[in-house]
Amino acid sequence: MPGGKERELRRRITSVQSTKKITRAMELIAATRVVKAMQRADAARPYARQITSVIENLAAGGAEVDHPLLREAEQVRRVGFIVMAGDRGLAGAYNTNPIRAAERQLMAHQTEGKDYSLFCVGKKAGAYFRFRNYRVDHRYEGFTADPTYEDARRIADDVAAAFIDGEVDEVELIYTEFVSMGTQRVSVRRFL
Repeated sequence: MPGGKERELRRRITSVQSTKKITRAMELIAATRVVKAMQRADAARPYARQITSVIENLAAGGAEVDHPLLREAEQVRRVGFIVMAGDRGLAGAYNTNPIRAAERQLMAHQTEGKDYSLFCVGKKAGAYFRFRNYRVDHRYEGFTADPTYEDARRIADDVAAAFIDGEVDEVELIYTEFVSMGTQRVSVRRFL
């Protein structure tokens, strides 16, 4: 084998080995992030279950609570959709499934003559609906990889204000629910 071809072959072998090491390091980082996310999700579940239980018990008990967020519209004219997706791609079904579910819900409400208001969380959700000429009323981007309480508070304040001011009569949250590493499912929850 001539010397030039041998050098080229060695260079390519070294390049492939280097790429393999980088890929392995990326896999380890991703695995660590997944474990941390699972721990956060597991830690939040008992709180979410308990708060849901308390609210359901209050509602079932017939307690008279006069709060604007607990009112029910006589006629639903406009539905608010909070669509949660990521800021970046390469997430497959995590981004596409809630977006498609939201579009189905939106179209179903439109056939009933209802208007909509979109609250898009994540660049992918906002980009999808803007590209298809839907009206996006609120966009929240740049924090989905590492959300904070303040980020959630800002979204909640905007949604609550829209509900209290009568801009929307009903609110649906559409997101990917984490069940396990191998199972995630789309959830559509009406909560206002």
